[in-house]
Amino acid sequence: MDRFQAMQVFMRVVDANSFTKAADSLGLPRATVTNAIQRLERRLQVRLLNRSTRRLSLTPDGAAYYERCAAILADLEEAEAAFQDVTRGPKGRLRIDAPSSIGRLVLIPALCEFHSRYPDIELAIGLGDRPVDLVQEAVDCAIRVGALQDSSMVAKRIGTFSSVTCAAPSYLERHGEPASLEDLQNHYAVNYFSSRTGRNIDWSFMIDGAATDVAMSSTVSVNDAEAYVACALQGFGLIQVARYMVLPHLESGALREVLPACVPAPMPISVVYLRNRHLSPKVRVFVDWLAELFGRCPLLGGCGLADEAADCCFGGHSRSNTLRDILEEKNLAESAF
Repeated sequence: MDRFQAMQVFMRVVDANSFTKAADSLGLPRATVTNAIQRLERRLQVRLLNRSTRRLSLTPDGAAYYERCAAILADLEEAEAAFQDVTRGPKGRLRIDAPSSIGRLVLIPALCEFHSRYPDIELAIGLGDRPVDLVQEAVDCAIRVGALQDSSMVAKRIGTFSSVTCAAPSYLERHGEPASLEDLQNHYAVNYFSSRTGRNIDWSFMIDGAATDVAMSSTVSVNDAEAYVACALQGFGLIQVARYMVLPHLESGALREVLPACVPAPMPISVVYLRNRHLSPKVRVFVDWLAELFGRCPLLGGCGLADEAADCCFGGHSRSNTLRDILEEKNLAESAF
């Protein structure tokens, strides 16, 4: 087994989080996969994986090596694709992560369109409101809402959603309807807490062009978008939520908008991926398709502007690789360990 194959085996073990599943997907005996990882660790003289009876996890060295392997193999894929028949599209397994509401209401209903364009791309879609670590969890790209914190990512803005403040009629009958931001201190909210910090997320309103944050009292807090809306429907309190998520409830009267003159601050929607993924054909076509999809949805405010559609790389840069560059980078990846 050559070094490129060993890298592919290592990445498949990480992606599958299992030696057995990786072996099955590669059509190799499990012992071959285990031996390949052991030989790779001996050659690099570092431990790449923490092994237990229940799960695998990357060591810090393993995470760094995974990222370098991903870059090298993506560059190799790009170099080979340049010489393939142009009628053949990108192929391979693409693992993505998205907030549950966006995945359920926007992404999944449109997947047939993506599959018809790129039938050779296998999508593995993770849905949830917990921010994932793209390296540790072997995710190729993720849809994220709000301000981006991680400077190691490449980010592309694909839209902006508008929010609405609303409540169930049963709540408003008990507590009245707020007429101003000051009235909110006499009301209860269903609070949404961060899975990362455990703290409630303040509401935000645009006042005279500036964002104004408001901390709300609550009797219940959740960290799941569907539970957030469900609690509001049960009359637990006011919520501030993306309009696309509650539009049917607003139209049916199950929820009523309040403070329509006090507009919540808009929230940016971005797709993020590691710097070394920006040349991968399968990542590139998926990101471009996402931008197109969100641009067609009025409630998600697709940007549609050439300058905003360009990749924004925080500290990154574009590069064009030849096969010689790829081979040199492979040697550098191993010499770093």
